[in-house]
Amino acid sequence: MKSTPNSNRTHISLFGKTNSGKSSLLNAITNQNISIVSEQKGTTTDSVTKPMELIPYGPVLFIDTAGLDDSGSLGELRVKKALSELNRTDFALVVLDGSNLDYDFYLYLTNNLKKHNIPFLTVVNKCDLLNYDDREKINSLFLDAIFISTKNEKDILNLKNQLIKKLNVLEDEPTLLGKLLPYDSFIVMVVPIDSEAPKGRLILPQVQMLRDALDHGIKSLVVRDTELENTLNNFNKIDLIITDSQAFKKVDKLVNNRFKLTSFSILFANQKGDLKTFIEGVKVLDKLKDGDKVLIAETCSHNTSHEDIGRVKIPNLIKKYTSKQIIFEFKMGKDFPEDLSEYSLIIHCGACMINKKLMESRIKISKNNHIPITNYGIVLSYLTGILDKSVEIFEF
Repeated sequence: MKSTPNSNRTHISLFGKTNSGKSSLLNAITNQNISIVSEQKGTTTDSVTKPMELIPYGPVLFIDTAGLDDSGSLGELRVKKALSELNRTDFALVVLDGSNLDYDFYLYLTNNLKKHNIPFLTVVNKCDLLNYDDREKINSLFLDAIFISTKNEKDILNLKNQLIKKLNVLEDEPTLLGKLLPYDSFIVMVVPIDSEAPKGRLILPQVQMLRDALDHGIKSLVVRDTELENTLNNFNKIDLIITDSQAFKKVDKLVNNRFKLTSFSILFANQKGDLKTFIEGVKVLDKLKDGDKVLIAETCSHNTSHEDIGRVKIPNLIKKYTSKQIIFEFKMGKDFPEDLSEYSLIIHCGACMINKKLMESRIKISKNNHIPITNYGIVLSYLTGILDKSVEIFEF
């Protein structure tokens, strides 16, 4: 579990006012000095993340955010950044300073969580500073609150146990293959090896697909595109062929309608996003005009080359397909604009580096702005003329 990608971990964010003890709590939960602790307000200036195995629940990612009452120009930026973490939060810990409660702030924060459909647990910190009457008063305001002192190991253990109970009722993230193919199916993964491929290892989508196949008793064979033709001639029954999106055209020609075909990116789009929305979104390519802006969003940061799929190949293919002067803009990592009004289309990567919650948030932002959104694999299969084939495996 220690090697579980952050995108596959349950994201647990700590929200609260400055000096409520969020950083101290994260340090206590992880038994490590992850976040800087200080009496000075605004010590946490940017979100701090820590992956952890929350036994017996499993792999999680804790996110320590800046105080939501931070002031000044920099403070406002920190608050905005902290609130943006709602987009990727699966579960929240609302941390309150028991010696300095602010019920209006609590309502403000929990209303934001409810708007984003985020379940939460209220944690009243610094309970060692409270007397009996204080605790009774707080109990009347927050019926399900957990009282803790970050200095008390028993309190932290109790909080972990309560947190695990809450997490166990969360809906599991959908599988990549488990609901598409039955046990004992046979798949072939086509992995081109070019200058973009990391030496000595597979990239994250390929690793995750292999693991998902193993988890569901699906037999898999991994080959390069250069060995695919020989592979196809040696097997009469293949339930699904999964290719890197940029090899769609070549692989489709070799498969020649003998077996079902899709891509890693489309499978991730189905798992973490909304495949129907992406399919509708790609049709906008036929309506683009000169001067239209297209946003290409990637969730990982990497150096680019002449073979880069997002910054080079897709823009070139779209220009060729549309014969229009399209303006392409690029956003990487967590940098996704709230205002999308200037764009005619958003093309998102496969989202292997982010969790389902964040991908769903981005789709929601796009819909709220009435801007169509699609993804790499859908675009490439559409431009190749094989979109119908590449989504045949899915039931709509």
